[in-house]
Amino acid sequence: MNDRSLTVLAVGATGSIGRLVVAEALRRGHRVKALVRDAGRAERVLPAAADLAVGDLTRPATLAAAVDDVDAIVLTHGSGTREADVRDIDYAGVANILTALDGRRARIALMTAVGTTRPGTPYAAWKRRAERLVRASGNAYTIVRPGWFDYNDATQRAIVFRQGDTEQSGTPADGVIARDEIARVLVDSLTNPEADHRTFELVASDGPEQDDLTPLFAALTRDAADALDAAEDAATAPLADEPQRFRDDLAALPR
Repeated sequence: MNDRSLTVLAVGATGSIGRLVVAEALRRGHRVKALVRDAGRAERVLPAAADLAVGDLTRPATLAAAVDDVDAIVLTHGSGTREADVRDIDYAGVANILTALDGRRARIALMTAVGTTRPGTPYAAWKRRAERLVRASGNAYTIVRPGWFDYNDATQRAIVFRQGDTEQSGTPADGVIARDEIARVLVDSLTNPEADHRTFELVASDGPEQDDLTPLFAALTRDAADALDAAEDAATAPLADEPQRFRDDLAALPR
């Protein structure tokens, strides 16, 4: 694995996963820029070693300075389950970050959720559209779909990667994972060449945490270079059925 130092933009940096991403990236020797709306609040919850980039995901004009001169971007922002919020914050935030990059390349790690492809779930559909934009952006990427945060038992520390998004009950039965392990996987993916163009569900099973995630990344099926969807996802969302807003954002991606 390549442990070279990167400049990493943490999006959702003051959230429960984002704060752990910031800490993990700093621990690994990366420079971290934290995208925040309120610098005063961020200074109280983030390490002093993190640089603050003030901006608003819903206002594209405020993001140019945040994405300037970054090597990688970790997106962990999330708004809940109301469709309008997921559309206007979770999805739009990804679209606006990609627009702000303006064709510059950055290594992307996007966190969505297990069950993202579940049919008939409007809020999940917008998370899936965010994934599709990342796949179509031309950037190297890893898309991580964690199970239920911190529902794991203390003995459940063995990290498991699944594909196909087949567990869709909408309950912890779909999988559980510790928050700190989510952060570890997201940050590890930035410098692990085996993680590129991989989409997977992240859960835990009984046993100790692995020292090296490379074999787990390497065992995954790689997303096709020209595909909108993950390698083993069911084809349940034809592009022709997608809303015009998404199709316009897809067409506007720099090539």
